[in-house]
Amino acid sequence: MSQSIRLTQYSHGAGCGCKISPQVLETILQSELTAFHDPQLLVGNETRDDAAVYDLGNGTAVISTTDFFMPIVDDAFDFGRIAATNAISDIYAMGGKPIMAIAILGWPLEKLPPEIARQVVEGGRSVCHAAGITLAGGHSIDAPEPIFGLAVTGVVPSERVKKNSAAEAGCTLFLTKPLGIGVLTTAEKKSLLRPEHQGLARDVMCQLNSAGEQFARLCGVTAMTDVTGFGLLGHLSEICQGSGVQARVHFSAVPRLPGVDDYIAAGCVPGGTQRNFASYGHLIGDMSESQRKVLCDPQTSGGLLVAVRQDAIDEFRRLADSLMLSVSQIGELIPASPGVPLIEILP
Repeated sequence: MSQSIRLTQYSHGAGCGCKISPQVLETILQSELTAFHDPQLLVGNETRDDAAVYDLGNGTAVISTTDFFMPIVDDAFDFGRIAATNAISDIYAMGGKPIMAIAILGWPLEKLPPEIARQVVEGGRSVCHAAGITLAGGHSIDAPEPIFGLAVTGVVPSERVKKNSAAEAGCTLFLTKPLGIGVLTTAEKKSLLRPEHQGLARDVMCQLNSAGEQFARLCGVTAMTDVTGFGLLGHLSEICQGSGVQARVHFSAVPRLPGVDDYIAAGCVPGGTQRNFASYGHLIGDMSESQRKVLCDPQTSGGLLVAVRQDAIDEFRRLADSLMLSVSQIGELIPASPGVPLIEILP
């Protein structure tokens, strides 16, 4: 791609930071219509899960999801890779296996040449290939800003579906990727990213969460989600509310990308961070401003947040080790108590 073209300059948002805030989304999703009840629909929109799941009645369920956003990096091929990795992640977060994807493309044809769009799609195709699926088609429109993503279909044994509403008090929380993607990409957009940190966020965003399919095989894994645009606390709050539990997060145990604290001090904080806190901050216990800017940082193609029963922790760690995946123990779920924050932040 020509070095003179910076994709991030053609959009007002970036990656999952483009997401509409949870508070606004709640308003949009309100309906006066009576909900249609389908007993085969195992997971719908009620618990803010990562995807919809439909039971075929033969022991197998179909997972359906879509995700798309504006450029979070300047390189077209990498933008396609990141968007595709992020979209496929929702299948893994439900415990499933992806089987097919179709592309969603919006492109400002009067501003950017089709060749750049081709590179974006090619990046998405490369990730689909790595995930063992076909990019089978798609839809494109002439749009004022570049947009790319996928609609992905997956399958999962019905008894292995991981829902936000199934977490249990007493479970330990694990995270598979470091936080700070929003901070580092903001630093890059401001041309403040140091040479030693170039490519760090990109590499994390391009890492498939395929371990989710394997984690779902463990009975001791009660719930799982991927951490994306609403930040760690936003997605953890969805699990807590869906399951009727509360959580404690040990901030010192939360993994962060190198340089995150310095970039926050330099003002490299995406706008989505404040929107996130404004939506769910009333549910969270006391924390410092610097902690808030990490824990509410919108992640693009972030890691898996996994709730594991105590008696399954060793098995979970062994499986993660066999997959050469680093997992960080960041907190625990506790019984719900009145007058206590939904999520308490500890040192």
